[in-house]
Amino acid sequence: MAKHQGGCLCGAVRYSTDAAPINERICHCRLCQKAIGAAFNARMLFRIDDVTIEGPLATVNTSPDLKRGFCPSCGTTMFSRRDSAGIIGITTGSLDDPTVFRPQMHIFTASKQPWVVLDDGLPQYEGAPPPG
Repeated sequence: MAKHQGGCLCGAVRYSTDAAPINERICHCRLCQKAIGAAFNARMLFRIDDVTIEGPLATVNTSPDLKRGFCPSCGTTMFSRRDSAGIIGITTGSLDDPTVFRPQMHIFTASKQPWVVLDDGLPQYEGAPPPG
């Protein structure tokens, strides 16, 4: 069984990976808020080549270098993919077991919703996280 697996609401799209995440973060940027339809996007980052995706997947570019993947049947957003960096972010809500998510930071907190209280002790960055 894969270490991390999940899929869309209707089950048409499934993904899996045996890799450990590169990073686990919570993004509060407006693009993520709009794409996910929530106050933030909790996601796990992996190398693109480490994730297997099966089923029909629709994509949309939400910025010049970021493509989001979703199920064309039920609309579940599952991915944000940055080909130039070779990384793919998996939305933790689409994981079969979202309890495996261990966030390491909050990013783009300058656009955090005012009713979201961050008191978990994690590092917070008003914009992108520092490189590395």
